[in-house]
Amino acid sequence: MSNNYKDKKVLITGGLGFIGSNLAIRLVELGANVTLVDSLIPEYGGNLFNIEPIKDDVEVNISDVRDAHAMKYLIKDKDFLFNLAGQTSHMDSMENPFTDLDINARAQLSILEACRHYNQAIKIVFASTRQLYGKPQKLPVGEDHPIVPVDVNGINKWSGEAYHLLYSEVYGVQSTVLRLTNTYGPRMRIKDARQTFLGIWIRLLLEGKKIQVFGDGKQLRDYNYVDDVVDAMLLVANSEKSNGAVYNLGASEIKSLEETAKILAGEKSGEYELIAFPEDRKKIDIGDYYTDYSKIKDAFEWDPKVSLSEGLKRSVDYYRSSLEKYL
Repeated sequence: MSNNYKDKKVLITGGLGFIGSNLAIRLVELGANVTLVDSLIPEYGGNLFNIEPIKDDVEVNISDVRDAHAMKYLIKDKDFLFNLAGQTSHMDSMENPFTDLDINARAQLSILEACRHYNQAIKIVFASTRQLYGKPQKLPVGEDHPIVPVDVNGINKWSGEAYHLLYSEVYGVQSTVLRLTNTYGPRMRIKDARQTFLGIWIRLLLEGKKIQVFGDGKQLRDYNYVDDVVDAMLLVANSEKSNGAVYNLGASEIKSLEETAKILAGEKSGEYELIAFPEDRKKIDIGDYYTDYSKIKDAFEWDPKVSLSEGLKRSVDYYRSSLEKYL
């Protein structure tokens, strides 16, 4: 990847979170001037320890993307905005739908208004989710799959995505949307299942407890190690042909949840068990899901480099040495 990020001014919302911090570390290595915005609200994944390797090399602004005045100030003079701040818990979105609406929809509109008025030349990459497709009507799921969210989170992320595409089309605020699948790796939230089930599985493994797999364990999934997701973000941000486009991220390696649990358990001679689906989760479970990511592969030659077994090994090694920082 050519380095067009040296000396560029980059803003990352959700910058102390899982993907944001990994992206920030890479951008610092590339010589960018990085500003991180994060609310550090306990329920959302921000953690100052995530940026320990680069804490003296980035500017950190503790504020909320819902604060329009703060965003207006922060967006000025930036070359890139990686818009990763969001409420990611599907369960929380059902219990507190208006909070999810504020963060995943209204705040996105506010950010885009700030860009329109104060920095129309900025390039935005918006992190969206596979969740907005709902239960797959066909597999693999391409970008043309019907949008049928099964929860409030999916609906609001779809709105946030649509705002970015509209502002790109109407106002020329260059935006690209990436629909992420199951992203995992170092710095993800592991104290609960708010971010991804793999996080809580790793915690259980390291605490010597059984990994709990809901249902029969046959549900199929694809996974992306966080370094591969960072690669995709940097590729699309660096290109004009991605303006106004939506790309799925995904992997060719498809595993059932039970197969995934076996691989993970093997990292520490752990065990797993199949347990009944909790009723509240069963209602919003999407069954099998894996992605057709040929669009971004054809456009940018992006293909995941890190296998699931290697990625899980790296993840377990990371938390083994720093578990107390994430509990």
